[in-house]
Amino acid sequence: MWIPATLISVLACLLIMHFLKQCWSHKNYPPGPLRLPLIGSIWRIIPNFSQDTFIKLAKQYGNIYTIWAGSLPVVVLSGIETVKEGVVKHSEYFDERPETPFFKALGNENGIGLSNGHTWKQQRKFAILILRKLGLGKKGIEHKIEEEAHQLVETFARAKGQPLDPSSPVSNSVTNVICSLIFGQRFSLKDEEFIKLKDALWNIIQFSMTFFQLLYDTLPWLMKHLPGPHKKVFASRDFISSFARKEVEKHKTHRSLVEPQDFIDYYLLQIEKSKKDPDSSYNEENLSQCICDLFAAGTETITHILLWALVLMANHPDIQEKVQKEIDEVLGSSKSFSYQNWKKLPYTSAVIHEIQRFKYILLFGVPRQCSKDVNIMGFLIPEGAIVIPDARCVLFDPKHWETPQEFNPNNFLDKDGKFVEKEEFLLFGAGARTCIGQQLARIELFIFFISLLRSFTFKPPEGVKKINEEPVLLLVTFPHPYTVCAVPRSTGSS
Repeated sequence: MWIPATLISVLACLLIMHFLKQCWSHKNYPPGPLRLPLIGSIWRIIPNFSQDTFIKLAKQYGNIYTIWAGSLPVVVLSGIETVKEGVVKHSEYFDERPETPFFKALGNENGIGLSNGHTWKQQRKFAILILRKLGLGKKGIEHKIEEEAHQLVETFARAKGQPLDPSSPVSNSVTNVICSLIFGQRFSLKDEEFIKLKDALWNIIQFSMTFFQLLYDTLPWLMKHLPGPHKKVFASRDFISSFARKEVEKHKTHRSLVEPQDFIDYYLLQIEKSKKDPDSSYNEENLSQCICDLFAAGTETITHILLWALVLMANHPDIQEKVQKEIDEVLGSSKSFSYQNWKKLPYTSAVIHEIQRFKYILLFGVPRQCSKDVNIMGFLIPEGAIVIPDARCVLFDPKHWETPQEFNPNNFLDKDGKFVEKEEFLLFGAGARTCIGQQLARIELFIFFISLLRSFTFKPPEGVKKINEEPVLLLVTFPHPYTVCAVPRSTGSS
């Protein structure tokens, strides 16, 4: 029996020595919760995790602190000054995504969202250019959004004021906006492939930033051979990639090289133009991943913001009434309106922004990776460290918001009732990795929100005093399933 006991003692000593060596090598990291062998500091975070966990950690350890996901150090930047110092002032050092086993397996280092270096810069620049060519910031894109908003209004109207679950109708309309830009077509709400496409994306979101992702990143060599939710995620990724490749093949057969109609057309044309360029990253692998990235970015975020909007309007009838009054006074009976009208609708614009702040849909900012040793607020952040800009902490900082824990449109209004842009509104990120779909998201939210509020007054179902505002916590935060009454307005336009 002494051999196993001796072996266990030796292994324990080696483990402790390895742990102490790691602690010494990372002694200059910012402070944070006590780190334990193997599990790191997640023992301090997971048991009572909530959307305010990182805010509480910032209060305890300061605006820059370290949490340990197992043996992996993650530096969190909290507060607007710290975030600006990191990802804005030193943006060139924080423009990479972490090269973790899960991210590598998910994106194959292609596309926009999970790529780095030359590939990322070239793909991102091209995507921004093509979105502009497809009408971003022009009336063309607004017309596509108006069509989907009209479809959504018609769907709600069919409920005739009775309780309805808005999740599928909202998701379908929002998803079809990005589909029209990428694929050049909208899909039927009953299209089985379309439904599977949305389900596949949701499977990936449910897995991301969870304990199971951490487990995969810690033991990738083992997890590859074991059953588990990661298998479903990679099957979903394969389905989305397969769907994208099928659409690319259709476009190769039917496209017009003279007048590109959508993102795929423009990309295929760019592949042709760049054949002789040795530095070109334009190929069908990157095209497929770009399609996946744009599809993911253009669906779930807007969908969940709109679902939160309906909850908040139903729960705050006084605010809803003021929005409707302003819309009626400014737009009147005119059926068409433009995103340019936002300047004439300061209260409505403030409400739309406050919905996004108060129900910020991410638990924290998307992770970055430090590409070079850099000093931030007196702390050395070493090359290779994972860094998270904590946008939620900024959006709920009492130093910058009148009532951060309350739904209050006055957070975006001055004393004269005029709309005020605030640098603390970091919904779309900051620095070199700012969301490329920011302008599209603003236009979508404006047109969908006004179209719905012009046509309906939203109320909780009979017998329900208030719709549940507690979020479901995943990579994104979203409402629990709910029903709402969309009561037609006599002054609304449907």
